Amino acid sequence: MKVGISNWIGILALATAPAVMAQASAPCPDKNVLYWQAFPPGGESDLSARHQQVVLKKKCPAVDTIIQYKAGAGGGLMWSQMNQLPGDGTNVVGVNLPHIVFQPIEGEVQYKTADVTPVFWFHFTPDALVVPEASPYKTFQDFIAAAKKDPGKMNLGGSGLNSANHASHERLDAAFGIKSTYIPYKGTGDMSLAVVGSQIDGAVTYTAFAINNKGKVRALAVAMEKRHPLLPDVPTFRELGVDWVDGAYRGIGVPKSTPPAERKRLSDLWAQLNNDPEMKELAAKSGFELVNVGVEQMDAFMRDKTKLYTESAQRLNLGKK
Repeated sequence: MKVGISNWIGILALATAPAVMAQASAPCPDKNVLYWQAFPPGGESDLSARHQQVVLKKKCPAVDTIIQYKAGAGGGLMWSQMNQLPGDGTNVVGVNLPHIVFQPIEGEVQYKTADVTPVFWFHFTPDALVVPEASPYKTFQDFIAAAKKDPGKMNLGGSGLNSANHASHERLDAAFGIKSTYIPYKGTGDMSLAVVGSQIDGAVTYTAFAINNKGKVRALAVAMEKRHPLLPDVPTFRELGVDWVDGAYRGIGVPKSTPPAERKRLSDLWAQLNNDPEMKELAAKSGFELVNVGVEQMDAFMRDKTKLYTESAQRLNLGKK
């Protein structure tokens, strides 16, 4: 699974697209928003939703954002049921890439990628390898040496099966010639307890997790073009000899029955949330890389990402083990 330089430039271009930045004010919803989460509380998706809840309340004081949780199957439970929700413009579902491509390829979920209707992708979180703060592995080299010494003994947590974290685990093993065991959790929130408590050796997760748990976990490597400004001592995988710049996208989707006008209104509203100074500050502190992919760019973006992640899944043999 690879995001090359051209892909990364495209992401940054979308993140700063003047057309999105200059959009007129989108009307506030006329009812409270039900914001459905596919993962348990405490992870990156939940934190993002909490940030958006705060900024949406500022922009639309008469409207409450009510966060609901329906976790299971690495997000697949919620995504398989999202089209059963009313398409009235007030039901919004958190969606993730590459999860919504990988899971249908595996074939153990009750939805296809085409069943999911994203209307806005709002941020990207680069992959990261972390260990507990109490871990004896102080550097990436320490970690790799230990993994090679005892093949299969190293237990690494991640959020969900056939998810970005699962793919990152497979890639880590293949790229550095090690064999470790992937331990899937319902979400990052559940996984964090195991990592912080040293119940597992480490986790393939995201920069946001490493930043939000400083002092509890130690990041050993990040999948970025350059080192993260909040993790200046942590090398990139490129510095370690592997061309790895990748991670997970988070966005919002709606039931397929949602009319085009409502999809556009939600897309415009989420673009405004993303471009609010308070949101930018919250995202920066949490290690989220903001992007703006709205309904106008959605078809082309999803074609590109579906192709990219389908090829990645084939290379990683997901669903064939």
